[in-house]
Amino acid sequence: MLPPVPENPFSFTATMDTSDGNDNRAPEETDSAGSTAPATATGESTAAASARRTARGQATPTPAESPWQTFLHAIRGTGGDPTSGPLRRAVILLAIPMVLEMVMESLFAVVDIYFVSKLGDQAMAGVALTESGLTIIYTLAAGLSIGVTAMVARRVGEGNRDGAARAATQAIFLGIVVAVVFGVCGVVYAADILRLMGADADVVAAGLPYTRIMLGGNIVILLLFLQNAAFRGAGDAAIAMRVLWIANGLNIVLDPLLIFGVGPFPELGVQGAAIATTIGRGIAVLVQLHTLLRRGGTLRIRRPHLRVQPAIMTRLVRLSATGTLQTFIATASWIGLIRVTAEFGAEALAGYVIAIRIILFAILPAWGLSNAAATLVGQGLGAGDPDRAERAVWISCKLNLAFLGAVGLVFLVFAPQIVSIFGGTGAATATATDGLRIVSIGFVFYAYGMVLTAAFNGAGAVWTPTILNFFCFWLWEIPLAWTLAFPFELGPNGVFIAMTVSFSTLAVVSAILFKRGTWKRAAV
Repeated sequence: MLPPVPENPFSFTATMDTSDGNDNRAPEETDSAGSTAPATATGESTAAASARRTARGQATPTPAESPWQTFLHAIRGTGGDPTSGPLRRAVILLAIPMVLEMVMESLFAVVDIYFVSKLGDQAMAGVALTESGLTIIYTLAAGLSIGVTAMVARRVGEGNRDGAARAATQAIFLGIVVAVVFGVCGVVYAADILRLMGADADVVAAGLPYTRIMLGGNIVILLLFLQNAAFRGAGDAAIAMRVLWIANGLNIVLDPLLIFGVGPFPELGVQGAAIATTIGRGIAVLVQLHTLLRRGGTLRIRRPHLRVQPAIMTRLVRLSATGTLQTFIATASWIGLIRVTAEFGAEALAGYVIAIRIILFAILPAWGLSNAAATLVGQGLGAGDPDRAERAVWISCKLNLAFLGAVGLVFLVFAPQIVSIFGGTGAATATATDGLRIVSIGFVFYAYGMVLTAAFNGAGAVWTPTILNFFCFWLWEIPLAWTLAFPFELGPNGVFIAMTVSFSTLAVVSAILFKRGTWKRAAV
């Protein structure tokens, strides 16, 4: 049990930075330390910038701080200013809530599927097809989030809270516009979308209510993603984690009540699952907005920010459009791999799915470390300290290597036992076991590749990983998978080998480009 928190337990404002109350002051205003504009605007020395950042943040922790105390600071958001102090501690403080945030996000689909599975195959198929359609929304949300995190982190690093709040506000406006377009189309054409994805009449009838609610209410998905991206960019990762605790907690409670009609609640079937998820996410979005509008946080939206600002919106769209393309390239490459694997039958495809799900779930903490690196890079560049930004990346790479190296070793030794948990036929189990072992060999490279890709995005150099994704996944991975699977007759194992080789190639090339340092000059 956590010791009592001295601050208001219902407050979702992280204390990453102590303020004198002049929230979101413009760059030319004087801060509580008596310093004027940020380092990048005034040309002050690196030492002076560092002193200014230390003065405005909390006291640097003593070396005697225990791992448990660091963990508590991480989940409370009371660890201090991430732009100053020990770098390893800053990485860990940001990574812990980001890891827990991703775990919470992954639970949404798991919880829905668990309860909906009690309603029969048609309901399950309708939910599965809807989730596939929502991939477009998730791709957009992830791509837009790249631009939001980069812009907010850069402004916060500069000491320009006002600019960070303006960027966050424009992200919200952009998310609303995109959500309205997709929401209207989703409600009107829900049945057509299900038929287009191969649903028969029974599946359309069972899944239509779920599809309409999820697509029509996609605004809560987009705003949840974008506002959490803003919090992460500001270094307030604990807030992003907490709102997903709220969203997922409500979803877990409401799902059985609304699906099965427990007590006074109506029995809504699969429609209840969509309502529960939308309510959970909707309340989380309201908590985010409350946090953004109240005093005391690193980000605070005020009335003057509530207007469209074309210059900021244009920069945000430019970064986010490239980020969306980057995400789409990576996501679409999986379709190509599935297509190759499908040629070897249903059992091979089932084994592929089992292996990939195990891998993706196991590496969630690695994504948290990668996101932490992105935030520290953006803030470091904004603060005029590119050396600190670079050191943060290499520290994150080493921590990621330690984690993924351990996971890879477990997969190599215990692959059969891990795969057996997910069932499947003998052939599917054999395919999944081989795939788990083959892919885990490349975890040493993935550890660096994931962090370096996120670092480019955090710096605003979003075209670098986008181009690398295109060459490594579309022009290298998919053709290699087909070549190894068919001409070399390696079957599904050829697909797994191609994944390992392509991701390793991405990591090596990313490291070479990162060392060149051109990302340090990216404008955001």
